Amino acid sequence: MNLLAFDTSTDSMSIAVSRGVGASAQVWQHAGAGGAQASSTLIPLIVQLMAQAGLEFGQLDAIAFGRGPGSFTGLRTACSVAQGLAFGAGVPVLPVDSLLAVAEEARHQLEIEQGHAVDSCRVLALLDARMDEVYVASYEFNSELWTQHKGYRLVRPEDVALGLLPGDPWRMAGNAFAVYGGRLPVGAVAPRHTLPTATAMLRLAPALLAAGQALPADQALPTYIRDKVARTTEERLADKAAV
Repeated sequence: MNLLAFDTSTDSMSIAVSRGVGASAQVWQHAGAGGAQASSTLIPLIVQLMAQAGLEFGQLDAIAFGRGPGSFTGLRTACSVAQGLAFGAGVPVLPVDSLLAVAEEARHQLEIEQGHAVDSCRVLALLDARMDEVYVASYEFNSELWTQHKGYRLVRPEDVALGLLPGDPWRMAGNAFAVYGGRLPVGAVAPRHTLPTATAMLRLAPALLAAGQALPADQALPTYIRDKVARTTEERLADKAAV
């Protein structure tokens, strides 16, 4: 399976290309600064990785992209690049939830640390949404498949709930701990700093494709949770007055 995957939903940019099937598959990847730089550097870096893999865009089975939630500008960049490349190559797009990619990356890191396969785990994925809020979703991994227990939420750190399902403890993963660590819930396994990576998306892709989640290029759309992306002048003055 030949796949291109990229995520620009955070301040970091992650790109990966896979060529081949199963254990014989090879992966080329890049990780670097995202944010405002992503709009100018994403396509040249993709072209570079595709050349290293010896692949033409028309040889791809799908183009996977992080659809969010996340940075408003980053999501628009990922969607527009996915659309343009997929239209030009005549291949489908595969939207991947950025919080699911966080959960999968946390599971993979756990496998590396333990030195064996992780057949089941629960992850509460959190990404810093700025404006004193976090994006959050809860996932359970079992028998090579992920299940999302709750839809995406945009909440204040104090309002994050670990869930009440019996079984294995919840693991928190994401990039919100440095900013909101003292305000997040206790009771989970030690938080793990994790970003949505393109290699996590490559691992997720086979199951997502098998589930029929590939889409035509014109349906490469972002997942926005917050419609409002900035505070008004009045709100910023009110925040200062409250300090």
